[in-house]
Amino acid sequence: MSENFRKLTGKHDFEAVVKHLVDDCDCELFKELIEKDDFLFDFVKQNVANRISKAINENNFKSLLSFMKYYSPAYEDVIVSNLVKYADEDLTDILLEKFSNGNDDEKTYCAKYFGIIKDSLAYELLRKNSYSQNQYLCQNCAISLAQWGDKESYNEAILKLDSNDDFEKYSAVKFLSAYGEKDAVKPIINAMKSSATAENIAGEIPYLQNLFELLDENYQDALIVINHIVNGLGEILPLSTVFDFELYDVFEKLINDYNDSKSAIVLLNASEKFATLTENDEYLFDEDKDTQNEIKDIKRLLKSAKDLNKYINSELNQESPFVYTALDLTDDLIAVRELLKSDDQTLILKTAEVLKKLGSLDETAKTIALGKVSDINIKSIIRAL
Repeated sequence: MSENFRKLTGKHDFEAVVKHLVDDCDCELFKELIEKDDFLFDFVKQNVANRISKAINENNFKSLLSFMKYYSPAYEDVIVSNLVKYADEDLTDILLEKFSNGNDDEKTYCAKYFGIIKDSLAYELLRKNSYSQNQYLCQNCAISLAQWGDKESYNEAILKLDSNDDFEKYSAVKFLSAYGEKDAVKPIINAMKSSATAENIAGEIPYLQNLFELLDENYQDALIVINHIVNGLGEILPLSTVFDFELYDVFEKLINDYNDSKSAIVLLNASEKFATLTENDEYLFDEDKDTQNEIKDIKRLLKSAKDLNKYINSELNQESPFVYTALDLTDDLIAVRELLKSDDQTLILKTAEVLKKLGSLDETAKTIALGKVSDINIKSIIRAL
């Protein structure tokens, strides 16, 4: 850690260092700032951003063009807003060149810039980079295309939701999430229901429409989304999303306002998940105190919900969207064995696996399952159980 970095991020003696950073275009210091992003508190990064912004003027703003090689969301606004402030035809040409041939970090800043400075030459570049594997770049492109009011890219993303390729489907969901059009929620949910990346997709939906609105508009779909979010927590979705999605309040609403088998299954699943999160140090070890406390508070809340197990069997039918979750929660062997008569071969496999876990997959159960299954791969798995 350099002395200049200490001063730049500290409480005292930062004025001369900030002036040096911008006036002398110290890219190495800015690079160090970005590389240590994860080790700085948000309020420190905001302080540094404010200091840099105050130091920028018409004589030194072009230093920002060199800083663009190193991207951080913490300094995106200060860089882009000041480039916009001094924008002219020459500067826009430079940024078009960077958007075409620069690295992903430079392109990410450029995508933000061209959401404000709507140069027609940037349009195809925004379209081209809107499905980049760089999450910040594709997000900024989608946001900027929305600012342009570009419906063509929006409609193309909606069509991609029907793709058989889960990667393409999820990329479309991320584009639509950043684009910010709430009308996309329903087709996204439909795509989620048939996707192997359902947890990932569910984690994007609350950024378009909060879970309380979704519960009011489409109760069952909202519960499906919540259930997938629960499944993804700690494995796919960061635990900090409990704050983003207001999960404590969501679960409290389910406990107080609903009394049916579907909400019961979601609450039981959540109760098991939050018990797991608190019982294994690996999940909470790297989380801040606020997140740890919130996870523990949610666990206590879910434990307060009573008499939920009586609802499980109501969802043990092939028509229920919660049947797989119900299977993981039940120990009713008779109800489970009935699902071996299902017409859904994947559900039959899941049922056989649950019976195996419960120590009740006998030859009779296997025979029934194999008699209903035609898929060779599923047959092989059942035989091997």
